[in-house]
Amino acid sequence: MKSIGIILAGGNNNRIGRLSDKRAIAALPVAGSYRAIDFTLSNMSNSRVSKVAVLPQFNARSLNEHLSSSKWWDFGRKQGGLYVFTPTVTKNNNSWYQGTADALYQNIDFLKKSHEPYVIIATGDGVYKMDYGKVLEAHIAKNADITVVYTTLKDTDDDLTRFGVLKLDENERITEFEEKPLVASSNNVSIGVYVIRRRHLIEILERCAREDRHDFVQDVLVRYRNVRKIYGYKLDTYWRNIATVDSYYKTNMDFLKKDVRDYFFKQYPDVYSKVDDLPPAKYNAGAEVKNSIISSGCIVNGKVENSIIFKDVYIGNNCTIKNSIILNDVYIGDDSYIENCIVESRDTLRPGTNYVGTDDEIKIVIEKNVRYIL
Repeated sequence: MKSIGIILAGGNNNRIGRLSDKRAIAALPVAGSYRAIDFTLSNMSNSRVSKVAVLPQFNARSLNEHLSSSKWWDFGRKQGGLYVFTPTVTKNNNSWYQGTADALYQNIDFLKKSHEPYVIIATGDGVYKMDYGKVLEAHIAKNADITVVYTTLKDTDDDLTRFGVLKLDENERITEFEEKPLVASSNNVSIGVYVIRRRHLIEILERCAREDRHDFVQDVLVRYRNVRKIYGYKLDTYWRNIATVDSYYKTNMDFLKKDVRDYFFKQYPDVYSKVDDLPPAKYNAGAEVKNSIISSGCIVNGKVENSIIFKDVYIGNNCTIKNSIILNDVYIGDDSYIENCIVESRDTLRPGTNYVGTDDEIKIVIEKNVRYIL
């Protein structure tokens, strides 16, 4: 059964700190060579969803640049394609997206002009692999009004209170749904993926607009949970949300585990991303690398241990990088020591720089020294 996809990529969460000052969370680098939104886009492509709209809002430039060519995710086609709808000032509207439901409503023409019977709504800040076609099959089989994909997390995996927490009956129908509760009453959390019939979604969005309601979770899922047939669909494989500093750090560090790397990068289906024309990483005399991911375009002269080094990074002589994430295009001067840190992209660290975070509090490093005078 054909469907269209909508990726909500407009969130800007203070919990991610300064990492979202210049980019949307969906554009955050992940696993050395990817962006967060690559995982959702790849899921759409691998699920044979041929028409996808991305709805960014805050700090959208980096995300728009990443999505500038749709061919990387196989959306460069005559029928369907990849659409990016940022907030637009019109005669009838001069506001940004006021919530997830409002973002969908402001682009309701996209839904009305489409002919596919179903809509798959997903967020762009999750790292996972999923066949949305199986969710759609379950949705149709149960004659559901809305299907919510959920997973079960341990208390040690993440802070459950930052998600939508739900309870289900023996038939997987959702009986309770709390958005970001003070105390989590269940370990079942929504991953932000929903399936709904297109005509039904249009009707709900128009009603929300008339009633000045803007949030899809609070004003649709929570409000209608006892009125509409809202079912859950469980995801049993790896899933992480990266919308906090701690979860972003832990998710990247998970890719240092062989089973996680193999799952995403060696098992079908593949994860796709925009490819840069960069040379392979270069290891000079004195370089020592242990249990780390070193991306293309990097030059390593020092010691790297248990770290993720993104593209185009220079690590100077006698440097030590431990348990850290170095984002794209960073220059690290000689004799520097970095541990338990996230170094922002396009930073220049002077020789002898020393930054050390803790296991409980990862330090975000942002320096903007002028590189050419070093």
